Amino acid sequence: MSTEYEKALGRKIAFNRKRRGLSQKEFAQLLDRSEAWVSQVERGVRRIDRMTVLEKVADVLALPVAELAAEAPIVASVAEGEPPEASRLRLVLSAAHSLKAILGRHGPPDVSALRAQVDRAWALTHEANYTDLAELLEQLVPRLEAAVRSASEEERSGLFRLLATMYHTCSAALANIGEPEAAWVAADRAVIAAERADDPLLMAAGEFRLSIVFLGARHFDQAAQTSGSAADALAPMTESGQTEAVSLRGALTLQRAVAAARMNDADAAYEYLRQAHEMAEQVGEERNDYNTEFGPTNVDLHEVAVAVDLGDAGIALRAAEAVDASGLSTERQTRFQIDIARAHAQRRQVAAAVSALFKAHELSPEMVRAMPQLKQFVLDLLTMSQPPSDQLQALASELGIQEVPAII
Repeated sequence: MSTEYEKALGRKIAFNRKRRGLSQKEFAQLLDRSEAWVSQVERGVRRIDRMTVLEKVADVLALPVAELAAEAPIVASVAEGEPPEASRLRLVLSAAHSLKAILGRHGPPDVSALRAQVDRAWALTHEANYTDLAELLEQLVPRLEAAVRSASEEERSGLFRLLATMYHTCSAALANIGEPEAAWVAADRAVIAAERADDPLLMAAGEFRLSIVFLGARHFDQAAQTSGSAADALAPMTESGQTEAVSLRGALTLQRAVAAARMNDADAAYEYLRQAHEMAEQVGEERNDYNTEFGPTNVDLHEVAVAVDLGDAGIALRAAEAVDASGLSTERQTRFQIDIARAHAQRRQVAAAVSALFKAHELSPEMVRAMPQLKQFVLDLLTMSQPPSDQLQALASELGIQEVPAII
């Protein structure tokens, strides 16, 4: 391993430690190492020469090993305490519904009933009610796959639109509960169904879902490429003033901003936010075209998220003070509170961070329990607290964290 590589690795570790709001002492405690060891690693004067040590560093920073060390093999891991709805949603995608639909015999579809169920699926997704969503999709996926094969020519295009929209719900839910591989499958199926419906805007909505999947999988360059190319492709439709196209392009531009922030490109991130603000002004109201919730308020929420990702906690908290997210979905409100908590943690304001996390939990306990990155975040807060508050310990218990790191 070269000296330059060690220095680059050290800088990356230091950057992500600071982003998590951890001091070198607290980081060292989580690693069971000395503060001097952390300092030497971050300065590139000490080599991490064992994969087990690098894995521990990556785990504490909630990063894939491959992101810390390009030469290191990607280490697969199985999440403990996986929510049952994650398994159910994966199994829904794994069954050969389309094959069964092609080979079976089916009566004419009840299109209005199927449309009502798809609308219900999106309502459950926005509520972060993944248990009921999984139960619904177990029945709806095979029914819709069969419907598109048995429908008349006049009905088929509309049913493919419903099929795409349904797979959007599945992708969104799986992305939220930390299942990027399965979410990718669902998003890809949605894009294919939208293409068969000959609906370019619905195809763009599928690319929006894919960009979210890539962000969750920490494939930031892919997220940027997916959202950017789709946004650029929509330019002719937006220039003609089509509101839905402007709304979708705005939503994709927000994903570009997040991807840029997570690649630590502040200039690009804030420029994309500026562009999204202009599109929101053009749209002029809160909308939910293709379930993207694009509008002025959602742009404001993303300004907070981008600032937190860039480590600009002060900017994030000032921006958050001016936001009223009550008109958005439970899912978006929950994410907003989590971003506020992250900003407070960066400023070492543990009590305020815990308060925001409790608000997120009150909004959607199922979503909070299902997000794998929150467990590490709460562990970080426990490490910062000397001693941890009863409220923080209760939250840790709710997330299944059994051991509180000792403060030495």
